[in-house]
Amino acid sequence: MKLRNALLVATFLSAPVVAMAQPVSGPYVALGAGVNLLSSTNANIRWSSGIPGTTNPQAAETGNIRSNGGFAGIGSVGWGFGNGLRAELEGSWLSQSTRVGGFNNVLGTSLHGGGQLQTVGGAVNAFYDFNGLSIPVVPFVGIGAGYGQTYLSNYQIYTPGAQTVWNASNSAKGGFIGNAFLGAAYNVPGVPGLALTAEYRFSGQFSNQTFSGHVTGQSSTAGVVAAAGSNGSLRLSDQYNNSLLLGVRYAFNAPAPAVAAAPAPAPAPAPARSYLVFFDWDKYDLSARALQIIAEAAQNSTRVAATKIEVNGYADTSGTPAYNKGLSMRRAQAVAAQLVKDGVPKAEISIQWFGDTVLLVPTGPGVREPQNRRVEIILK
Repeated sequence: MKLRNALLVATFLSAPVVAMAQPVSGPYVALGAGVNLLSSTNANIRWSSGIPGTTNPQAAETGNIRSNGGFAGIGSVGWGFGNGLRAELEGSWLSQSTRVGGFNNVLGTSLHGGGQLQTVGGAVNAFYDFNGLSIPVVPFVGIGAGYGQTYLSNYQIYTPGAQTVWNASNSAKGGFIGNAFLGAAYNVPGVPGLALTAEYRFSGQFSNQTFSGHVTGQSSTAGVVAAAGSNGSLRLSDQYNNSLLLGVRYAFNAPAPAVAAAPAPAPAPAPARSYLVFFDWDKYDLSARALQIIAEAAQNSTRVAATKIEVNGYADTSGTPAYNKGLSMRRAQAVAAQLVKDGVPKAEISIQWFGDTVLLVPTGPGVREPQNRRVEIILK
């Protein structure tokens, strides 16, 4: 079973090598989905009411946002220029669970929490496909630029025991997005225009984003970060997303695969131009097999447009030279007469006899050799 599966996979992968991949030309659509990981992002929290027990009413705490991993999805429409270059409009959605880390306020209280961070964006991308390589896939690279909105969903930051909790407001912040791509496409054999894709993409949102929120909790407890009912803000620095995607792409103007021309029928074998009729020892009468050979020679003489037919008689060395010559003559005459019966004009037949002077199988004198007791019919 394993060997059979391996052979099927090898056949599937080798198919595109046979026919060179054609550049995308004209409109296409693409979809992709996979996993996304946000790189550690610097962040700080500023409390509008200050921190109880401190002399700095506007103290800010610095830490970071870390990803637990999430989902990435894209959809795009594009145009191929037939030379490896492609341009497309893309919509993307990145959604992941994140957690806060590294925050310690001036009272020495560590902060915890996190929530869902989502980015919805649109971009204009440009790609270059490396067609013409003798490998089963078509590598590609690309860059892009656009705009994205980041959302915090169910986002909370709190002290140990949740004595003070900051809840993000349901607001979105936008900014510039830059994309970079590296991937490969596999053109599905037998389905013009359909390709499977795999790619790594880097998406950076290059802007600081500040999200507002409010505080709940018990402000009288030691170590409380901020008073209940006060406001606070969470500021994120540039965000760098790394995504691995599998997808599918369909090009509408892909040429149909070339249909191999049917092989030309093999030409009919040319009729033989030489036939051998064999005789029993010291005989010149025609056997049933001899009659078949003569009939075939007569029929084929018309197919090859023969204008002359030579009938040459021979004998073995078992008799005297004079006897053998006469026997070879009678054999040649018997064959010629049968050719005439089979429709060959007598005027086209030339008869010769050679006795035992031309042997098919060389022997000494007095040898009965069946291969030498023959008549040869030659079509010219």
